[in-house]
Amino acid sequence: MPNFFGNAFYIFLMRQFMMTLPKELDDAARIDGASEWGIFWRVAVPLSKPAILTVAIFEIIHTWHDFIGPLVYLRHPTKYTLSIGLRLYFTQYGAEWGLLMAAAAMFTIPMVIFFFFAQRSFIEGITLTGLKG
Repeated sequence: MPNFFGNAFYIFLMRQFMMTLPKELDDAARIDGASEWGIFWRVAVPLSKPAILTVAIFEIIHTWHDFIGPLVYLRHPTKYTLSIGLRLYFTQYGAEWGLLMAAAAMFTIPMVIFFFFAQRSFIEGITLTGLKG
């Protein structure tokens, strides 16, 4: 969550998606008496769910594969993440390549399953971003 809305790519993705929302919806909500925050929360946010889900998917995948962040913050070896655990397969005498490749395959399985379930909203968020009209 540290850079959920702070990453430049996420900001650009959300901006491009918000620019495709029709202004007529804002005008209709304004005529109905909605404030600017009401327009944002009741019109823009529900319409931008595909883009929000796309940003969330990207951030979850980034966090899952993050190596440096947990390496900086975690001190006790029992709390290390899987990324750091894969690095521990290397020793000064070499690596057990068979075990390393098996562990790397096991490491990617949860993300493949996650993407399988989230692909509809991911593809929808990517394809709708940048469309005009």
